[in-house]
Amino acid sequence: MKAQGWRVQAALLSACAFLLAAPAGAQQTLRIGLAEDPDVLDPTLARTFVGRIVFSALCDKLFDVDEKLAIVPQLATGYEWSADSKALTLKLRPNVTFHDGEKLDAAAVKFNIERHKTMAGSNRRGELAPVASVDVVDPTTVRLNLAAAFSPLLAQLADRAGMMVSPKAAQATGDKFGAKPVCSGPFKFVERVAQDRIVLERYADYWNKGQIHVDRIVYLPIVDPTVRLANLKSGQLDFIERMAASDVPSLRSDSRFKISKITEIGYQGITINIGKSDLAQKNPLGRDARVREAFELALDRDGIVQVVMEGEAVPGNQWVAPTNPYYAKSLPVPKRDVARAKQLLQQAGVPNPSFTLMTATTGDAQKIAEVVQSMVKEAGFDVKIQSTEFATSLDLADKGQFEAYVLAWSGRADPDGNIYSFDACKQPLNYAGYCKPEVDDLLNRARTERDLAARAKLYEQVAANALKDRPIVYLYHRNWLWAYTSRLSGLRTVPDGMVRLQGLRFQ
Repeated sequence: MKAQGWRVQAALLSACAFLLAAPAGAQQTLRIGLAEDPDVLDPTLARTFVGRIVFSALCDKLFDVDEKLAIVPQLATGYEWSADSKALTLKLRPNVTFHDGEKLDAAAVKFNIERHKTMAGSNRRGELAPVASVDVVDPTTVRLNLAAAFSPLLAQLADRAGMMVSPKAAQATGDKFGAKPVCSGPFKFVERVAQDRIVLERYADYWNKGQIHVDRIVYLPIVDPTVRLANLKSGQLDFIERMAASDVPSLRSDSRFKISKITEIGYQGITINIGKSDLAQKNPLGRDARVREAFELALDRDGIVQVVMEGEAVPGNQWVAPTNPYYAKSLPVPKRDVARAKQLLQQAGVPNPSFTLMTATTGDAQKIAEVVQSMVKEAGFDVKIQSTEFATSLDLADKGQFEAYVLAWSGRADPDGNIYSFDACKQPLNYAGYCKPEVDDLLNRARTERDLAARAKLYEQVAANALKDRPIVYLYHRNWLWAYTSRLSGLRTVPDGMVRLQGLRFQ
């Protein structure tokens, strides 16, 4: 099927010192405050959301997504599926070069796909698992051969799995590539000082250089949102991502700044250990579906959104937001019903169930845990909060050493990326330990179906199972909140939360 057109604070001080020492012409330097310091700047190995923001400037992808999550061209200009959906042929943009001057051609794409699949420690291997081999058809045409039909592939290629790095540089530096990455995006790497700054400068030979209007980008990781905002207000930063929702009202009245927002494609939820380890059977929440239903009925999602996010989120009960075309409208957000919750607990024989809710030490997660603790107490739940450093909490979740866990997911453009790894049997992000053959069958069928309506029906059946079993109780979908100087224009709000530099300029 051929595509027709395209449907398809110490750190703070050193950062400030660096900015004050910036050379003349600093008005063309865009200074962006990040909520964390990214991990390794190698798209094959990287895992963090904030790293993807930096990659938006550094590494172009085969495809991108637009404001409506439609697949749009970037390094690839068109695609064609084979009749059996087991081969995807891509037409590449001609005359594209990497930052070291090497050509980006079909051979380079083949190298990158194979690197994603085979490099030790690759976090892209699972995303490209269905790709069995890659053929160079001609210098601007490449074919991906699949072991089985895989409809989310285009969306995967619109994220890190579709990012192309220079084969020459990658071969020369091996697993040290991330220390000095060489890609094909609008900006090239200059330097990185851990926990302090990442500096990029404009690539003169970028294929779409007419859309790039700043000369230099400095990314500054400043974890405290209050400090990030203070730096924006003082003029030390031009842009901050993920501003605190509580700061929106005061900044909105300041004409020196603008605020943009878009509902995320991810979610905030509570993962419940129902089969990951023996702890699943040692607490009533994991042991009995009626207790999990009571837990959900004791929650007021609107109230959680108001208290935790100052209203800057959309309440939701599924892995996609209610505005998403794959949202199962037949299964809407349930209303709070404390009386019914108490009945269910009586039926389960545990009128006062007790469990421990693990949460990362970040602000929103802590707030969620505290609000949930208070809400469900009215139904009889005794919730103990276990505050844990984020990386440690992930490790404990992976080992099944938890009962319930407040965990967010930044989301993927294709719904498969929000559900398969979490609900399919023995998948890497299935912290709940959920495993149901019927759900696996539906998820796998959805992976082979390319018709939106047919896929939506399959996901509706997944939802009917998963929302009843409740391995994850979904709470809401955050608004990505960006604040920036009013001198900036051209910002695009795309639900993936990436800050795209194309078209962004100082007025």
